[in-house]
Amino acid sequence: MFTPVPLNLPTFPAKIRKKAEQYFIFDQLRKKHLVLTPEEWVRQHWVSHLHQQYRYPMSLMHIEGGLKLHSLQKRHDLVIYNRLGQRILLAEFKAPTVKITENTFHQIANYNSQYKIPLLLVSNGIEHYYCSINFEDGSYHFLQDLPSFE
Repeated sequence: MFTPVPLNLPTFPAKIRKKAEQYFIFDQLRKKHLVLTPEEWVRQHWVSHLHQQYRYPMSLMHIEGGLKLHSLQKRHDLVIYNRLGQRILLAEFKAPTVKITENTFHQIANYNSQYKIPLLLVSNGIEHYYCSINFEDGSYHFLQDLPSFE
């Protein structure tokens, strides 16, 4: 059973409930309670933070969508769209105990080979990395912070 740990993100009013020795957290995007796993704890913090701090509308956030990658079915953690319906941010979340490694970046890069999204976010709730991709010249650079929605 996962016990929520403090993250390197602002706190938010998480709605947590216990049922039959298992904890659940309310997902504001899917409008239902989900099993509270370490990764879900990080994801829900980020959804709140992206909305509160960076002004990304919750209505433009999509959690755990499926994609086909080399005949394998995969799931992204979070995609954010602009008001034109174009994907603008792809996020990959890990549990706080999972170290962010080169493999984590390979995972999100593989997903992004299908999506072609210009902004990437990788976080375990403690460490956060932001990357901007230029698909025209194939370059990328790490950012100090994420841009706001507007």
